[in-house]
Amino acid sequence: MAWNPTTYLTFDDDRARPFHDLLARIGADEPRRVVDLGCGPGHLTGLLAARWPGAEVDALDSSPEMVADARSRGVPARQVDVRDWQPGPTDDVVLTNAVLQWVPGHLELLTGWLAAMPKGGWFAMQVPGNFGGRSHVLARELLAEPAWRGRVQVRDELAVSMPAEYADLAAAAGAEVDAWETTYLHRLTGADPVLRWITGTALTPVRAALDDAEWERFQAELAPRLRAAYPERADGSTWFPFRRIFLVARAGG
Repeated sequence: MAWNPTTYLTFDDDRARPFHDLLARIGADEPRRVVDLGCGPGHLTGLLAARWPGAEVDALDSSPEMVADARSRGVPARQVDVRDWQPGPTDDVVLTNAVLQWVPGHLELLTGWLAAMPKGGWFAMQVPGNFGGRSHVLARELLAEPAWRGRVQVRDELAVSMPAEYADLAAAAGAEVDAWETTYLHRLTGADPVLRWITGTALTPVRAALDDAEWERFQAELAPRLRAAYPERADGSTWFPFRRIFLVARAGG
């Protein structure tokens, strides 16, 4: 599944908001190493270096396209699958932003990571929680129709857990827990803004499975459904509610 960094960054300001909110809840003072686990195009990794200038910052992503784009920004990113990664003894801050929803069975990964974190280390994660939102439901309904059925599978509401489940998991590992959820109300502009938003993320596997002509036809069928679900306001803007789930855990000893 190839990622397009340019498409992903179309709504950079809106997509970056949860990263800032997550970062604000990490209380580390002088971490030795900070890991940006799933750094994407690296456009936010610099915030970690600015927050902790004395720390070594390690940026990792599984996508070669994202790693290349991060490196073009001067971020020395490495291509690593999060499923193969484990915290090291000096990884005092680990942040993973909008990554684990792509990883089936990530609760098991989290259990192992929290157990391996150094004492007093901070683990912070954010995942989208809007798989029951109309944008995702409409895309799944279209993919279930005869013309598209069986072509590609996209994530549903089982892709992530509820905040309390993440909180229970971290507490069971002996961590101090800060968990919450937020629904952002994004004000989008331009033609078919919700379609353009999900094209950069949720529809990535759909784009990968279809040829150019099929992709154009799929978008043409989905666009009017999204316009009906998210109507344009009189001023030309569109409200797009987006739920996200957060966990910040400080490892015990």
